Amino acid sequence: MPLEPVGEMMRRASDGGYAVGYFESWNMESLQGVIDAAEETRSPVIIGFNGEFLSRPGRLAPERISCYGALGKAATEAASVPCGLIFNECAQDESVRAAIDSGFNLVMPDDPKAPYDERVARVAELTRYAHEHGVAVEAEVGELPCGASGEVEEGGVMTDPERAARFIQATGIDLLSISIGNIHILVQGERGLDLDRLARIRERVAIPVGLHGGTGIKAESLRQAISMGVTKVAYGTYLKQRYLAAVRAALDVDEVNPHKLLGCGGPEDVMVAARLAVRDAVLERIELLGCCGRA
Repeated sequence: MPLEPVGEMMRRASDGGYAVGYFESWNMESLQGVIDAAEETRSPVIIGFNGEFLSRPGRLAPERISCYGALGKAATEAASVPCGLIFNECAQDESVRAAIDSGFNLVMPDDPKAPYDERVARVAELTRYAHEHGVAVEAEVGELPCGASGEVEEGGVMTDPERAARFIQATGIDLLSISIGNIHILVQGERGLDLDRLARIRERVAIPVGLHGGTGIKAESLRQAISMGVTKVAYGTYLKQRYLAAVRAALDVDEVNPHKLLGCGGPEDVMVAARLAVRDAVLERIELLGCCGRA
């Protein structure tokens, strides 16, 4: 199917009382696993890649963002369910522009450490450029704490409803990402959400609202948030955890024929094991969003 406009996806989700999942990918196997699950459940889905990872200066080999855009567009055209395509969470404005030029139809400029006024100006300019190219923009007000170390680090800033409303007016963004107790890269455990804060945000914000850090949100808390108007939920950490576990298990064999392990598509193929692991991981969470059968 052609790329689905994200605004339309969010409108239907709001009208239907469900959320669309963004299940992050990083290569062909993970991307196909996400789409396999979406097709199996007949769910609209947002696919895409992490812009911060792809553009970070410490990479040993620079990535070609245009290749990821082409891959994502080809995947959506081959899919039998509606797909949006996001270039997620990127502090490098030139990389966000490259993603817009490469066919992503949702981008998320994200530089929480920048001074507020500077960030408003940068997001407003990127939003103007994106809208000229028919691309939607997501941005975050507040900042999620991080749990990558195994412990939730100090820091993070909850979303202030009034500041969120002012930010939206100043920038013209299409989708607001919020911090209400959700945590980035929570590698173990789960947390609930501040639903009272969500209610106050919804009173002040008319555009669609999304949650990052879906891996670590308690199921019942997430259900309530969706019933209160959250229309997008992002997942990444647990998908990579399942992918890595499957690859490690698949390599723990005595097979010496490299073609059986890579590319033949049989039971020994590491790439197949990884794809199926991502598919099954998505299937574990997607029904919670209420989007199954909505494609």
